[in-house]
Amino acid sequence: MARLTLSALRKSYGAHAVVHGVDLDVADREFIVLVGPSGCGKSTILRMIAGLEEITSGTIAIDGRVVNEVDPKDRDIAMVFQDYALYPHMTVEQNMAFSLRYRGFAKAEIKRRVGEAARMLDIEALIERMPRQLSGGQRQRVAMGRAIVRDPKVFLFDEPLSNLDAKLRVAMRTEIKALRQRVPVTTVYVTHDQVEAMTLADRIVVLDKGSVQQIGTPEEVYETPASTFVAAFMGAPPMNLVAASLVGERELELPGGARLPLPARLWARLDGARASDIWFGVRPEHLVPARDAGKAEIMAKAGVVEPLGSDTMVQFDLGGATLIARMPPKSVRAPGDPLALTIDAHDVHLFDRASGKRI
Repeated sequence: MARLTLSALRKSYGAHAVVHGVDLDVADREFIVLVGPSGCGKSTILRMIAGLEEITSGTIAIDGRVVNEVDPKDRDIAMVFQDYALYPHMTVEQNMAFSLRYRGFAKAEIKRRVGEAARMLDIEALIERMPRQLSGGQRQRVAMGRAIVRDPKVFLFDEPLSNLDAKLRVAMRTEIKALRQRVPVTTVYVTHDQVEAMTLADRIVVLDKGSVQQIGTPEEVYETPASTFVAAFMGAPPMNLVAASLVGERELELPGGARLPLPARLWARLDGARASDIWFGVRPEHLVPARDAGKAEIMAKAGVVEPLGSDTMVQFDLGGATLIARMPPKSVRAPGDPLALTIDAHDVHLFDRASGKRI
């Protein structure tokens, strides 16, 4: 087991910088997920940790030992790729055993480790098959098994589920979660899927354009996003964000003229802020149907209605801004149905318009 530390990690291709001074301390046995849109630098960071990408500046340390100049094979790291990277001419058993044979392990030890990993991943019946005879999910299990047999200090996962269909992704996500409980190894996992990040991570690192936007537990990142970027990226659907104005005594005016009273804790944070400087944010699930339409903060008509079974997504117009509400099933049935919504002030998020930072 190991502690992984990244200090002021940078990567540039010529004059083009893609990773901007990333600092990250991964505790022993912690499961960290790097998440962000395509091109944000998350896979580049992973490849630098693995030694597959040269570092422009900064340091990578495993258990206090700087490994910048250490060959990938000597870093005691195992990596699972999104394209499986299995040898097509080898059986499942041979693929899983390859790195151990290369390192000179005894045959008995190789057999023990491969057998143990195969049982753990429920692929014992596939041991003699070739990769072409396996489904995508089975290939990914073999790729994970190949990493497990090495008993590394650090696991690296590079979008391992991106090539699977939606149903299989959910099943494999559950398997990775269960595997993590059985084999608690220090892990860095890269994905663009925020649902994977939320369900798998001990802590999430949200990246954008090569810079860290926020580091925190899934609950912290979702409930207290540090910026409008994090608020909009984490969540499905994302947080609603609209321009708002400060009016009256502790009130926020939303597009369309709706007014929302603010608690003292939020009002105090707005001291000195100009009316044009505020983004108002609320999660779709926090736009709650009003029991009394006369006490509703928002009155509107439904636009697009998407029944999902367990709930219904409703788009509506609020003074020219489009908002999404997650409503109880069958509460809104068709476009044009009236909406009466309330918002608990404790579920309100406020951001600075200029910087996008949380207020």
